Amino acid sequence: MKLSQNKNQNYILIGMPSAGKSTVGVVLSKVMGLSFVDSDIVIQSKTGKKLSELIEEYGVDGFSKIEDEVNTGICGDHMVVATGGSVVFCPNAMKHFSEIGTIVYLNASPAVLDERLGDLDERGVIHKADETVYDIYEARKSFYEKYADVIVNEPVGPFNIEKILDLTLEALKAGE
Repeated sequence: MKLSQNKNQNYILIGMPSAGKSTVGVVLSKVMGLSFVDSDIVIQSKTGKKLSELIEEYGVDGFSKIEDEVNTGICGDHMVVATGGSVVFCPNAMKHFSEIGTIVYLNASPAVLDERLGDLDERGVIHKADETVYDIYEARKSFYEKYADVIVNEPVGPFNIEKILDLTLEALKAGE
């Protein structure tokens, strides 16, 4: 499927941790003939530390500054970027991404996310000590929706990359 690609031919994937941004992003980039960038990997590469280590060492605010700075530095054309789940709290990065690409929100239900995520601290998920996945989802949902040019609602049931990819391509085509 050939989509008309605007905004430097970039697609920026946002959503909760475990929503499938990296998995869908890799396949989407192959299907569309674009390069793929995982911003969490870029952060780890630039700092030499895992996300969980950065959060532990610098705290939530310090990590957010690193995340904002690194994401703002992601530039290029013809790419799919899978972002970290908390990028929506980085105003500079979100402004940058909205200028260089079409922002796609991959929305999965809190119940599905809770099954996939496991230990929030090990995954490097920014959260308060007593927050559940549902709490995090509710706190972030309005930010994801605010920045999204396109919203893809993941179907209920087991993770199905083909179905999510089809829904994403359909949503992007409808948004042309």
